[in-house]
Amino acid sequence: MPDFSVAATGGHTVSLKDYRGKNLVVYFYPKDSTPGCTLEGQDFRDQLAKFKRRKTVVFGVSRDSLSSHERFREKQGFNFDLLSDPDEKLCRLFDVIREKNMYGRKVMGIERSTFLIDQQGVLRQEWRKVRVKGHVAEVLDAVKTLGN
Repeated sequence: MPDFSVAATGGHTVSLKDYRGKNLVVYFYPKDSTPGCTLEGQDFRDQLAKFKRRKTVVFGVSRDSLSSHERFREKQGFNFDLLSDPDEKLCRLFDVIREKNMYGRKVMGIERSTFLIDQQGVLRQEWRKVRVKGHVAEVLDAVKTLGN
């Protein structure tokens, strides 16, 4: 993966190079505080200790602002950072912007997707068109195959 830097909750910037030696789960979701996005974040939150035991850091990404992310994170008790990508640089790097139907009209938006990057910065697995139910368990199973 090419290096990237993006603004994160907690007032810092996340760069891929800073996480060498750890696995990364980067999940993209359409919008803060919507039902599916909330459930997905809660699932990652509830399983985070298992990811940490496997030297894995989790980040959620959407185009929402940092202030929206901070409110969403606080309200849901998320124990991981959310990355703000309003200019879609990270979304385009991971190719997650897709044409979607919303109330009968076509709009461009984030396709729910998750990416697993290993300790050397190599993309190991990707999930596209994610269905929330059972997804986090599937990602955790994939992390376990990395042998950490």
